[in-house]
Amino acid sequence: MIAPLTTLLAFQLVGEALAFGFKLPIPGPVIGMALLLGAIAARRALLDALRPTTTTLLQHLSLLFVPAGVGVMVHGRRLADEGVAIVVALVLSTVLALAATALTVHALWPRGEDDAR
Repeated sequence: MIAPLTTLLAFQLVGEALAFGFKLPIPGPVIGMALLLGAIAARRALLDALRPTTTTLLQHLSLLFVPAGVGVMVHGRRLADEGVAIVVALVLSTVLALAATALTVHALWPRGEDDAR
């Protein structure tokens, strides 16, 4: 279990190094996950090697929400003061993300002769 966990952390570290080194606007863990996806696509055996560790991590995923819950408790006053602005920002950003996704899918979806647009 140590070797697969080390592999996962190595991909995250490489992603962080690339994001920092090239001053990329993408978070390092996202870059690391993309690299991991590429490595799995290139070498399918890697998926089988990582599966037991990733399954165990996913079973305990709820523990990762504890810090967020503590943050809500610690910053409760600020959330009460700025709650409306936060909710408006969340709703607007969600609507914009959905619209951008829909427009992208609409633009990239293959068109057949029978499709009406």
